[in-house]
Amino acid sequence: MTSRLTGTVALVTGASSGIGAETALALAAAGADVALVARRRDRLEALADRVRSLGTKAEVVEADVTDRAQAVGAVQQAVTALGRLDTVVNNAGVMLLGPVEGAPVEEWDRMIALNLQGLLYVTHAALPHLLEAAAGSRATADVVMVSSIAGRSAQAGMGVYNLTKHGVGAFAESLRQEVAGRHVRVSLVEPGPVATELFTHIRPEVLEAGRSAFAGTPLLQAGDVADAIAFVVTRPARVVVNEVLLRPDGLA
Repeated sequence: MTSRLTGTVALVTGASSGIGAETALALAAAGADVALVARRRDRLEALADRVRSLGTKAEVVEADVTDRAQAVGAVQQAVTALGRLDTVVNNAGVMLLGPVEGAPVEEWDRMIALNLQGLLYVTHAALPHLLEAAAGSRATADVVMVSSIAGRSAQAGMGVYNLTKHGVGAFAESLRQEVAGRHVRVSLVEPGPVATELFTHIRPEVLEAGRSAFAGTPLLQAGDVADAIAFVVTRPARVVVNEVLLRPDGLA
């Protein structure tokens, strides 16, 4: 895989921690220059140093992708600073669980804004650049949507999170059909539970109530998902990996 992405530029949202940070490092290790997009600039700066230590360029992009202007600006900053755009990893997301009855609806608004609207804004802004890259000598470009096993089936207490992740899958498939003949590969990566900050955003009483569901089950690590993403985008141009499902061993 090493150097397969040399001469390319990747943009990763939610890059300040977890899957996003590990993905940025994995893509840099494969040779890509990387635009790091998130709200926490201090973390991005530290990650940028690690990316540069691998011999590639890093551009820190402090942005809230739920704001359309900032999402568009993030893509433009990446292209201006790094010269092109070959890979977009839509990783930014939040998981706020709990029953519908009595739910704080601002949590729903937050999930819809980040898991769906942010992904849509970034993809829409990036698509012209990806199509341009795909029309060049490399003959391919990639959009990776980081979804979840929650996008495959619905469970009580996860209704709106399920809604957003099912929506990601539907959008990915529709976009895949639109651009399939123009060498832009659209991939959906659906991990099961991962040991990241995602769980820390859940209300304590909801987290405690659901703790038994994963008792005794090892969680995936962020690097496991990053490895899958790196695999997807380093395939030869003739190979399209449209969907990857990752579960920790032991999860029914």
